[in-house]
Amino acid sequence: MRAREERPPGLLLFVPLVIERATVLGVTGDAVVRRTGMGPRQARAAAHEARDLAAGAVAVIGFCGALTDDLRPGDVVVADSVAAADGDGRRRPTAAGGPLVAALRACGIERVHTGHVVSSAHLARGGARARLAARGAVAVDMESAWLEETSNGRPFAVLRVVVDTPSTRLSRPGEALRGLVEAKRALRRAAPALSSWAAAAGERRVLLASPRSFCAGAQRAITTVERALERFGEPLYVRRQIVHNVHVVRDLERRGARFVASLDEVPHGSRCIFAAHGVAPSVRDEAARRGLRVIDATCPLVAKVHREARTLAAAGHRIVLIGHPGHDEVEGTLGEAPEATVVVRDCAGVDALQLPEDEPAAYLTQTTLAVDEIEGVVARLRDRYPRLMGPRSADICYATSNRQDAVRQIAREADLVLVIGSANSSNSRRLAEIAAREGCAARLIDDDTWLDPAWLVGRRTVGVTAGASAPEALVDRVVGALSGFGRITVEERCAGSEDMQFTLPRELTCDLAGEERREGQPEAPPETGSDAARARAASEVV
Repeated sequence: MRAREERPPGLLLFVPLVIERATVLGVTGDAVVRRTGMGPRQARAAAHEARDLAAGAVAVIGFCGALTDDLRPGDVVVADSVAAADGDGRRRPTAAGGPLVAALRACGIERVHTGHVVSSAHLARGGARARLAARGAVAVDMESAWLEETSNGRPFAVLRVVVDTPSTRLSRPGEALRGLVEAKRALRRAAPALSSWAAAAGERRVLLASPRSFCAGAQRAITTVERALERFGEPLYVRRQIVHNVHVVRDLERRGARFVASLDEVPHGSRCIFAAHGVAPSVRDEAARRGLRVIDATCPLVAKVHREARTLAAAGHRIVLIGHPGHDEVEGTLGEAPEATVVVRDCAGVDALQLPEDEPAAYLTQTTLAVDEIEGVVARLRDRYPRLMGPRSADICYATSNRQDAVRQIAREADLVLVIGSANSSNSRRLAEIAAREGCAARLIDDDTWLDPAWLVGRRTVGVTAGASAPEALVDRVVGALSGFGRITVEERCAGSEDMQFTLPRELTCDLAGEERREGQPEAPPETGSDAARARAASEVV
């Protein structure tokens, strides 16, 4: 099933003040705009009058007061929940969240905050704002909580623009006027995002690919950092991203990990973790020179490719490494035998090869490539070099292959596939490319705040998957965001199961008496699960 054109369901837009209404008129498409007046009584009256208006989505737009000085005039606030300041305190979630943030980003607006918005029956100043901030709110208005009552099950959004902050000195007219000017400018720029959001409202079917999210190697690497922080404390350094996912890295940074681009940034004698993508021998040598206490979190399946490279080079082979130049994993494998190895990315790279005819040659591959593309590159290599040797089983890891099979399955049914993963994640990028080759629109997103509502217009079946370095919690967030546009039916499409597990590095499993052993040596941890035999077989070279 593919996208079909549909008329947008329409937006009912509440605007409290005359100045706000005048600011947004003409930039909200065919939205029905209703001015409510200020405060709870007028908001309730406006909601009552509009209760029978036909609209697919309901939204509130206008000014607000910031509750902390982290925000400034002109900043946009998207509510993820609303509540009345003097009510029972119950937070009522709103539907917009991440997708409205994405729509605002598409409008060129970067200073966007999401959080709880509280509605007060009176102007909140001084101590009142501090008390509201202490309850976890980021902004205050005088209408949204009461206007939410008119949503009646329809998608509901609150978009407010900061006009003043706790430190704004209202006694100085010039300061207050500057805030109003900034807020008006931002409000007009932000208003079209609500029309984009409302146009995507409607029921949908969501297809979840399985397997998805963390593979055993990524999980082992992340757990390695977590356990090392628990056992050794700070400072703990990690060379480059432990896995290629911005959310994982930020979370570990908050917990005390310090990510560095090179070992030059690690103080002599410190404890340092090597990331899942592996490192070249030169990096290990540098760590030894600097007296670093190394914990190696290299994925065992990447370490297997390193062993293959060493074995082939020792036997006098020229090595063709199929992969993306500059990728962390490719740099590590290339470093095992740099004089004997050449990196090619695609068939064009194969055509440009000039291998010595009197030397044996073999190929290896990056573990996170697309299986269907690699088949073509290997076929071209064998056409040019019939005696070329290679691994008994493909170097592409089982988890990468499984996720690729799963995304193909959902892409054949969906109008759109959302792949959750960071832009520098090779395996995540391949998933989006595979979905596109199946003829389905595909988007790579870091999380729900990158889900542009414009992609959803006319698309009623959406596939969702996540790369091997992306947390499952991000899948939950994206599915939740899709439910904010209307009722969803979630179906899982299973292309296989996984039970591979890798043990942690010995530095984290040995007793304290064994900690002083020479650290940093490459090690292939034991593997368990039915996938283990497949992984071991892949380590053999013909």
